[in-house]
Amino acid sequence: MRLPIVGALLGTLTLYGCKVGPNYKAPTVPAPPAYTESGHNGNWSSATPADGVDRGNWWTIYQDKELDELEQRCTTANQSIAAGLHAYEQAHDLVRENKSSLYPTVSIGASGSRNRISNNRPLRPANASQYYWDFLIPLNVSWEPDLWGGVRRQIESSSANAQASAADLANTRLSLQGLLVVSYFQLRGLDLQAQLLRTTIDTYAETLKLTEDRLRGGLSTDSDVQQAKAQLEATRAQLIDLGVQRAQYEHAIAVLVGEAATGFHISERALDGDPPSVPTGIPSELLQRRPDIAAAERRVAATNALIGVAKSAYYPTITLGATGSIESTQISSLFNSSSTQWNSGPSASEILFDAGRRKAQVDYAVAQREQATALYREQVLSAFRDVEDQLSALRVLEQEAAVQQRAVAAAKRSTELSTLRYKRGLAPYLEVLTNQTIELSDERTAAALIAQRIVASAQLQMALGGGWNSIQLPRN
Repeated sequence: MRLPIVGALLGTLTLYGCKVGPNYKAPTVPAPPAYTESGHNGNWSSATPADGVDRGNWWTIYQDKELDELEQRCTTANQSIAAGLHAYEQAHDLVRENKSSLYPTVSIGASGSRNRISNNRPLRPANASQYYWDFLIPLNVSWEPDLWGGVRRQIESSSANAQASAADLANTRLSLQGLLVVSYFQLRGLDLQAQLLRTTIDTYAETLKLTEDRLRGGLSTDSDVQQAKAQLEATRAQLIDLGVQRAQYEHAIAVLVGEAATGFHISERALDGDPPSVPTGIPSELLQRRPDIAAAERRVAATNALIGVAKSAYYPTITLGATGSIESTQISSLFNSSSTQWNSGPSASEILFDAGRRKAQVDYAVAQREQATALYREQVLSAFRDVEDQLSALRVLEQEAAVQQRAVAAAKRSTELSTLRYKRGLAPYLEVLTNQTIELSDERTAAALIAQRIVASAQLQMALGGGWNSIQLPRN
């Protein structure tokens, strides 16, 4: 009766007893009260046009149904996301494995053997049978109570690692979703430039016809015609060159949505409009909204728990064990009460000398925690930098776009005036050619800025963590 009582007491100590090692406290990182860029400190609830948008599907702020459909395919079919999911499953299974160490191990077996006793065996009874059967069913119970919390600290560590793996999965998903948004809008930006080049080609074709008509009328030279042809063909070559870049973005998107690039196609549609307003909130919220920060913080918790695991080795190991079996020479009497045998009792052991091995293990665990803490703080600083980078990019690109539009307007007016002067014979064709070249260059720059601004807004949302929040971490 004493063994169950002792077991119950040790079990109580296992569940509610001491846990050696430091209890976890999250590292502190000072956050600025607001971001440097003014006008970007709003929250989700007050921002427009983001009202009512599902924060998890952060790309829906762009109101592009085709992008929404591609993102859905990316979430369900991307192989990197699938690999990240299986990595989390492995980490979760390790938590289950560690939790099993809190409970006794029970094993049972069975054997039956035919035996022969040597006639020359020492002290062999004269009337003993030379042959006999031996039937045995053993039952073994072994339990090492977690008196010092080593197992529970190991569970803490593996649970934190599993949460870090879940945050890694969220970060992989966010990165790939963001890469898809960026690739999609860069492709749409190329479509805008292609539309511009086609319009320009039509204009240049009309200019070529004008020079040919003037040549026939003796008002122009063959050199003017050849220059107009060269300009037209060079612009057609630019349009063809866009096809190479577009195909590459198209193929990249195919991989992101889990499809073969062969046969994958996205219909052409020019990008237009300004990027939507992206609310940032306050900097301190970033610590909960970035999955990479959450992963780094959880790894600090995991390494902190390993200090307790290492320190538990300083304390005695106590094991409760019981072995019982039924054994008989005849199977018919195997299950009789007279065939039972058993023994039970505790055992304890303590290391008296290990030449500093346990101290080295504790020091190693402490160094691991300090390393993880430094990496966590570095990740936080990098996150603030990412947000500030994109806020600055949005501000600068907006200013640049406004200036570039004025340049486009001036270039258009200059081209109109020089063309009119050329038609009246007051200006050489070289003046028209120069102004048209400047106009096309300015227009392509303006078109590229439209894509850059939308891409910067997408990268800002990624820097802010998309719609993710640390409360989404699983509880293992």
